[in-house]
Amino acid sequence: MSPAMVMNDQRSEDDHTIESEYHKGVKNLYEKGYLNKVPKKYIFPASDRPTTCMNDSNSPKENLQLPIIDFGDLIGPNRPQALQSLANACEQYGFFQVVNHSISDDITRSMIDVIGRFFDLPLEERAKYMTTDMRAAVRYGTSFSQTKDSVFCWRDFLKLICHPLPDFLPHWPASPSDFQEVVATYAKETKQLFMAIMEAILESLGIVEANQEEMTKEKDNNDNNIMNELDNGSQMLVTNFYPPCPEPDLTLGMHPHSDYGFLTLLLQDEVEGLQIQFQDKWLTVQPIPNAFVVNIGDHLEIFSNGKYKSVLHRVLVNEVNSRISVASLHSLPFNCTVKPSQKLIDESNPKRYMDTDFGSFLAYVSTRETKKKDFLESRKLSHS
Repeated sequence: MSPAMVMNDQRSEDDHTIESEYHKGVKNLYEKGYLNKVPKKYIFPASDRPTTCMNDSNSPKENLQLPIIDFGDLIGPNRPQALQSLANACEQYGFFQVVNHSISDDITRSMIDVIGRFFDLPLEERAKYMTTDMRAAVRYGTSFSQTKDSVFCWRDFLKLICHPLPDFLPHWPASPSDFQEVVATYAKETKQLFMAIMEAILESLGIVEANQEEMTKEKDNNDNNIMNELDNGSQMLVTNFYPPCPEPDLTLGMHPHSDYGFLTLLLQDEVEGLQIQFQDKWLTVQPIPNAFVVNIGDHLEIFSNGKYKSVLHRVLVNEVNSRISVASLHSLPFNCTVKPSQKLIDESNPKRYMDTDFGSFLAYVSTRETKKKDFLESRKLSHS
């Protein structure tokens, strides 16, 4: 019997042993010492795996320096130049990093720390929040959708709905003891930062908020009150834990996807892993201390009528270090409809996307395995 056959037989035997543990999360498998090799359930098809070949154009060793937006410039006399830089970043990359923002180092460090301590709790504590209900206010799970994914991603997550905060905060984990306080502070701060960035993005698109008289005259124009809707809009925190992986070339922490909302603000520890697709290559984003990685979501692509596009991104894992990240996803209220801005539609640039809502998104992702930008593609009009 060849070594490869022996290895495959051993892997199958191990898979049978731990199959009942899959839905408890990859961190549970890691803690129980099952992970000497990647279980079959987590092995991606060869065409979807990361490559470590230095000569390959898709090598994860190629790093990308994202455009850096200095938040101080956005609120100071250099705003016109900063807005142009922001527009260029949104058009060319769909991603940028924000530095010199208003969120203190203490708040970001405390957030990473408390999330790490949550994932260090015994499984019995984490399992209290396990559910396959994608509408749940608090949801602990693994992969993307553990009921739909044919191949599991190498991550566990905790999702928290944040708005309105007084309604959802009591349902959040009470352990660690400072969890609710730290995460609530972080949620408020990231919401304020999101609003400031969105105001700048709307200005960069040439969409200026109408005055009160115009809003009264044109109540049906969704451009007039978009900032008010976003201020009362949805916010979800997705905290991610990626354990060390014995064979990181066989799996991914997250498969290629785009985010559904307007903007995502990502906080990550010092361990790299995020990759974005840029000019048909997968490039690794270098973490910058106390910076936020910000990316365009599908809803902003729809609202901008395709001018600013959401971008595929994925997550690599590694053999040595665990990785923690916190994504703050922002959009309109869950019951609102997202549609292209009337100010960005004309004869030469017709409407490119159907109106959509969160219910349509949930119905789509709850019935199939999500892949790349499939949902957004399903919303495109035939002439676009």
